Amino acid sequence: METYALRFESKGKTISEVPFRGTRLLRHPMYTKGSAFNTQERKDFGLDGLLPSAISTLEQQERRVYDNISRKPDPLEKFIGLASLQDRNEHLFYRLLIDHVEEFLPIVYTPTVGLACQEFSHIFRRGRGLWITPAHRGRIYDVLGNAPFDDVRLIVVTDNERILGLGDQGAGGMGIPIGKLALYTAAAGIHPSQTLPISLDVGTDNEALLKDELYLGWRLPRLRGPEYDSLVEEFVQAVKKRFPKALLQWEDFKKVNAFTLLDRYRKSITCFNDDIQGTAAVATAGMMAGCRATGIPLKDQRVVILGAGAAGIGIARLIRDTFKRAGLSGEALTRSIANLDSQGLVVDDVEIKDVHKRDFAWPAALAEKMGLKKGSPRDLLAVVRALKPTFLIGTSGEPGTFTEAIVREMAKHVERPVIFPMSNPTSKSEAKPVDIIAWTNGRALIATGSPFDPVPWDGRMITIGQGNNVFIFPGVGLGALVAEAKEVTDGMFAVAAQKLADEVKASDLASGSLFPSANEIRRVSRLIAEAVVAEARNAGVGRHIADKDIPAAVAAMIWEPAYLPMVPAPTRAEMPALTPVLA
Repeated sequence: METYALRFESKGKTISEVPFRGTRLLRHPMYTKGSAFNTQERKDFGLDGLLPSAISTLEQQERRVYDNISRKPDPLEKFIGLASLQDRNEHLFYRLLIDHVEEFLPIVYTPTVGLACQEFSHIFRRGRGLWITPAHRGRIYDVLGNAPFDDVRLIVVTDNERILGLGDQGAGGMGIPIGKLALYTAAAGIHPSQTLPISLDVGTDNEALLKDELYLGWRLPRLRGPEYDSLVEEFVQAVKKRFPKALLQWEDFKKVNAFTLLDRYRKSITCFNDDIQGTAAVATAGMMAGCRATGIPLKDQRVVILGAGAAGIGIARLIRDTFKRAGLSGEALTRSIANLDSQGLVVDDVEIKDVHKRDFAWPAALAEKMGLKKGSPRDLLAVVRALKPTFLIGTSGEPGTFTEAIVREMAKHVERPVIFPMSNPTSKSEAKPVDIIAWTNGRALIATGSPFDPVPWDGRMITIGQGNNVFIFPGVGLGALVAEAKEVTDGMFAVAAQKLADEVKASDLASGSLFPSANEIRRVSRLIAEAVVAEARNAGVGRHIADKDIPAAVAAMIWEPAYLPMVPAPTRAEMPALTPVLA
């Protein structure tokens, strides 16, 4: 644990007091400047002779590392290079990521992070974050005390069972919390010393991993049942005690656990599930933007969702609440959203084992009224033919499920069909944008979970917007922290969705995109955070901040990576131990 006062100001108005010297300072990723240490700092910190004589600026270092990363031909090698840079120099890593976010977003996160999770034990260089295993039962609080900094405000935790659309990746799932927290810093300015990625490594049922001699995880079948529940309970209580100001993000838990843990803990610890709530907000924002592009009012939208897991049901929940606010109720509300699982349309005339699906099951009478009675086909093509949806969403993780027949059937009844194949990574997408464009004669509006290149059509280029949760979770997290929220409410995600939709420009829509450019992420995240702070206050779960003061409160928490002048910190004998200070 760091016990000296740590100052990471980035406005150039203060001096950073640093408790390390020599090679220990050079190798500390949060303090080092590398070749940017000036002459006086090299003398003061015992660095003379440990560096080449030339003194670089941060901008020069950025150009150097950008050139080095760019010459790597393979995305996974670029991922490894960026991870190595993050381990060496966090200021430089985040300066590079912020300045080149559109280029490197697909590297530090989807789709490349999926491959990195699969190859985790083979490309492992250095540990980051914490792994908690069943062997730590009874002492998880102590393990949390081994975190590198003690003022943790933001934790992303996964049990590795549902990594993107790739399934159980065991210890390799740690790539997701690390990537998400990098985006929190790049998009919302959360200081990296206040973030902590955690893997609840409770084993794996992935036989290939268990047979791999290089596998780094807990080499036993996945823990389930009461033992799993008790371990998670100890973890939550330990987090509350060790990091009482922390926001906890549940990430990539399989659907039953995802809903169970969110519902169990959302009132007792400040937390949310990005797969359920973040995905819902980004999809809802895309639908709102789509209303502007198509001219179809919100209350007249007809939504079909392929996939009834955490993401699909999460989307259905938020869209239903949005429709309610638009005035829909009764049968019209039920008919406006159709969820399909692996068995087809979810209807209450068959047993529904997953509790989270039951609230979105169509009554048998409605299904029959729509020509989807029991015994007749209830697959996606049949549902599209019967419901004539305006909006088709895929969260199935099954590539190619939006077939030509299905897309053409949808396009028969809607002038501008809105189609979101959202499954990640790219290999799991329900359809390729180039095919959807061809099957709809260029009329479809498309957003995908992973990035795709623009599609040429009829003399123009159609932009494929990325419906990535990175447009939502950083701003929600920043807003919740500024508000000191006791709870992350569904209303916060509703205002986040509305704010994101509002930030889609007419020029974005004209190009075919229902989302802003990735280069807008930092600006959009700040605006979402401001909306979340106001919503937290209005809902009675956050501190009271006047509207006029909210932008300044949010701005005060946003960190900009920049080197500050350094002076040696007082020694232990000269000052009492202090917890980290971030100004």
